[in-house]
Amino acid sequence: MSKEQVFLIDTIMSQLVALIMERQGKTFQEALDMLYNSKFYEALNDVETGLYIQSAYYNYEIFDHECKYGSLV
Repeated sequence: MSKEQVFLIDTIMSQLVALIMERQGKTFQEALDMLYNSKFYEALNDVETGLYIQSAYYNYEIFDHECKYGSLV
């Protein structure tokens, strides 16, 4: 994984934590725990999926779907 890809993933992660806190009323630690323990987190870190180049809002919808239904899509 390149430095640019790591940077983009880190940026998406920070934006997702903020969205989880805002939309789900979670604390910072709760949002981090939810994200790090999700299937989505694995998919985001797999550069083959291309999720790291999508917007935070797009990625949040995938994450939220997993939270509600237990699957990414």
